[in-house]
Amino acid sequence: MLPAVEPINPVLQREPFDDPNWAFETKFDGFRGIAYVEAGECRLISRKGHAYKRFESLRHAIAANVTAESAILDGEIVCLDEQGRSQFYDLMFRRGQPYFYAFDLLWLDGEDLRELPLVERKSRLKDLIPERPSLLLYLDHIEGQGVDLYHLACGLDLEGIVAKPKASVYRSEQRPWIKVKNPSYSQAEGRRELFDSRRRG
Repeated sequence: MLPAVEPINPVLQREPFDDPNWAFETKFDGFRGIAYVEAGECRLISRKGHAYKRFESLRHAIAANVTAESAILDGEIVCLDEQGRSQFYDLMFRRGQPYFYAFDLLWLDGEDLRELPLVERKSRLKDLIPERPSLLLYLDHIEGQGVDLYHLACGLDLEGIVAKPKASVYRSEQRPWIKVKNPSYSQAEGRRELFDSRRRG
C-alpha cells in the first residue's frame, strides 16, 4: 500500500532571482496532481486530496509508461498547444488532450525517496520516464539562472517559474518552494470571475 503524500505548495514571491543552490522550472498552468502507480493502475489525487474522476485515458497512460512496479509522482495535469505551452481553459472545459508533466519522484518500488535531495529525485524520475512520445512527460530544470528563465517564460506568455532548493527533501515544513508569476500572463485574465460564477452556479 502506497503512503498518502501531502504535496508541497509553492509560496508566491514577486521577483525572480539567481542562486547556484536552487533549481528553476517552468510553471505549467493546469491541475496539480499526485500520481500513485501500483499493480498496473494509476490514481490521480488533487492538491486537496480528492481523486480525479475523469482523466481515465491519462491515468492508463501514466500506468503504462512508468517503468516500475510502484511509484508516486508529483506533477501537473495540463493541455498543451502546438508550441508546448499549457492551455488552462482547454483543460478546464475538456477541449484538449491532457498530459501529465511530472516534476518529482517521491516513491519507487518500495523505497521512500522523500529524504533524498531534490536533484537526485529528479534524476531518478528522468530515468523512470521513457523517452518515447506519450502522455507522461518529464519536467526538466535549470540550475542557478532563475532570472533568465523567468524572462523567457514571460516572453513566451507562460504562467511563470518555480524555484526549489537543489538539496531540499520533500517535506511541507521544510524551506518552501517559491513561485514567481508572470504579471502579464494572458490566461489569468478573468479567471477569478469565472470561478466565482461557477461556484454561484
